[in-house]
Amino acid sequence: MKVLVTGGSGFVGREIVRQLVAAGHAVRVLARGTKPAVNGVETVTGSVLRPESLQAACAGCDAVIHLVGIISEVRDQTFERVHTEGTRNLIAAARSAGIQRFVQMSALGTRPEAASRYHRSKWEAEQAVRSSGLAWTILRPSLVYGPGDGFVNLFVHMSRWSPVLPVIGSGQSLVQPVAVADVARCFVGALSEPGSVGQTFDVCGPDRLSFTAVLDEILAATGRRRMKLHLPLPLARFQAAVLEFVFPKLLGQAPPLNREQIVMLREDNVGNPRPAAELFHFEPAPFRPTLQAWLRSAPPVAG
Repeated sequence: MKVLVTGGSGFVGREIVRQLVAAGHAVRVLARGTKPAVNGVETVTGSVLRPESLQAACAGCDAVIHLVGIISEVRDQTFERVHTEGTRNLIAAARSAGIQRFVQMSALGTRPEAASRYHRSKWEAEQAVRSSGLAWTILRPSLVYGPGDGFVNLFVHMSRWSPVLPVIGSGQSLVQPVAVADVARCFVGALSEPGSVGQTFDVCGPDRLSFTAVLDEILAATGRRRMKLHLPLPLARFQAAVLEFVFPKLLGQAPPLNREQIVMLREDNVGNPRPAAELFHFEPAPFRPTLQAWLRSAPPVAG
């Protein structure tokens, strides 16, 4: 099967591309740059916000895995444009090219009345996929971790030089960290599993941990002891508002923290891993031993 992967040069995308190639699929990656996701894999330059670039990207493909997403807005890269409009553009191009199979990355916590615009825009994208007429599958990962991630690596590096680690609010909201290899396994498996068509799956690990507990596990895996500094929500929101102004408007970069993230951090991000695990025939990796094995085998790499 020839598969177009959007966002294939990102953290999750690289692992999905690697597993697709290992499974014998031909892969084409759509990326805004020209750096290949995996050596030897075809890369085409384009953007889901430029419909004219999607026609050539879809031509000759049998399936699409759509991964493009943002966690922070920069200039015209808004949640609504990237998640919702971009998905609609890609669906139109896929249908025009005669592609039938469409696998969409969404996010755990996505729902129509979500508190965050991030999740609401993801919901609108899901609705576009469901009404597309394509053979679709939607996967909703929780917090994804692994070599090159943007979360565990951040706190590993921070703990090297800082005597404290920041915690927004109480730090008691729950997450279910999921290994990037398990996420990729679900996306690759969905392509050949008829039972996944027309279904939405949570993709999460077996452990329900508070944000504070996740930090404790990171510190334990690195053999470090650090204090945790709880930031009151009003102060965190003020800091995020300042960062939202400075980074995108003055530096042209995504801020390291934004107010949407604070909204999402206040609610649990949990789901049921069993339906996906049973359909795709794997056992979700537990957080502690997987994290320890990764951090002890190789130094973390910022991604």
